[in-house]
Amino acid sequence: MESQGQKVDLKGRTFRYSLSVIKFIDTLPRDTATQIIVRQLLRSATSIGANVIEAQAASSKKDFTNFLVYSLKSANESVYWLSLLKESGKVNGGNVDSVLNETKELARILGASVVTLRRRSKV
Repeated sequence: MESQGQKVDLKGRTFRYSLSVIKFIDTLPRDTATQIIVRQLLRSATSIGANVIEAQAASSKKDFTNFLVYSLKSANESVYWLSLLKESGKVNGGNVDSVLNETKELARILGASVVTLRRRSKV
């Protein structure tokens, strides 16, 4: 998250991710259990990008880091909900795998960014 280009890329990538989750959700069954999980997934998945946006408007490096931590937590929560849908047999594995893989990749990017920011703040 060093250059402006990378910030814009993460912002765009998380926005596209949110759209892909919404489209994925639209394909899911309408049974009660699935819909309860879907509400949690929609909240956590869209929170990833929302917190990246908040980080960019942060008033300090500490706030910036905190918003990225919130984004990382939302990504980890989304991995949980997607894994639950997959393992419960509520969705076709192929349909969920691409969304799950992107969620894990975003979590890795955010985690690496948080580690770097925290390391730099101690120097």
